[in-house]
Amino acid sequence: MTYRRGLLLALTATLLWSTTALVVRLIEDADVWAILFWRSVGLLPVLLAWIAWRHGGAVLPAFRRIGWSGVVGAAALVVAYTGAIHSFQTTTVANAVFLYAATPIFAAILARVFLHEAVHTATWIAMAMALTGIFVMVRDGLGTGAMAGNLSAVLCAFGFATFTVTLRWGKGSDRTPVIALSGVLSMIVAAWMSLGTGGTLLAPAPDVGLAILAGAVILACGMILYTEGSRVLSAAEATLLTMVEVMLAPVWAFAVLGEAAGPATLIGGALLLAGVTLNALAGAQRRASSGASGVADQGRPVNE
Repeated sequence: MTYRRGLLLALTATLLWSTTALVVRLIEDADVWAILFWRSVGLLPVLLAWIAWRHGGAVLPAFRRIGWSGVVGAAALVVAYTGAIHSFQTTTVANAVFLYAATPIFAAILARVFLHEAVHTATWIAMAMALTGIFVMVRDGLGTGAMAGNLSAVLCAFGFATFTVTLRWGKGSDRTPVIALSGVLSMIVAAWMSLGTGGTLLAPAPDVGLAILAGAVILACGMILYTEGSRVLSAAEATLLTMVEVMLAPVWAFAVLGEAAGPATLIGGALLLAGVTLNALAGAQRRASSGASGVADQGRPVNE
């Protein structure tokens, strides 16, 4: 796979994920555990069908090949899923998306420590531009959310960064089963937590329908695209692309809910987009000058 194709796949995944906050806002009565459970119900059939198609029906062998790094990645995704839903429900969107912007930083550090994966100067500059843009976008809303929601957003960022690093630790194997495993674990965790907190998974039909649709389309399709694209992107680059989600979320909110985007959102979004574009162009230029495809100049996991 070429770098540009991987970039396009990961970016398309981000476009899908940018509607997540909108869907959570449209769900009226279901709590975090009900949303997590029913979203996983929608996620699993799509992923299992993809795995069966890709491996000629050999689903179980595909799961056996994920190894311990896959189990860690699946558990990290459960943390990310839960943190994202809880943060959108308990703190301001501004707080949640700004704290989520720590994802590329976590990914860069984890990839450097565990994979010996270099982070290029252009990527660091792009991350700084992205963080600056996000701060401009959300600064007026910072500090007004609940601490629990803020911590959930940080856990979401760390969980997704950890998952991305485990994708690069996969020795070239298909990592889609890792996402399917995360769906199974999410259902178990959601059911257990709902029972333990006295809640219920029996949410109103419209809420259940939205959660299942989000799992089948937004989450499942997005994860497939992101997993494929990450094959030729460093962990820092892949997670940096997800910051486009922050820029697009207000657009969907305006289109569907009528929430207008102010000048700060537009200026911050421009900085964010400039950072992501800079990193993409720099990455393409490095690969063109080296005459190699893939991630040869990014540094590869030490166990590959």
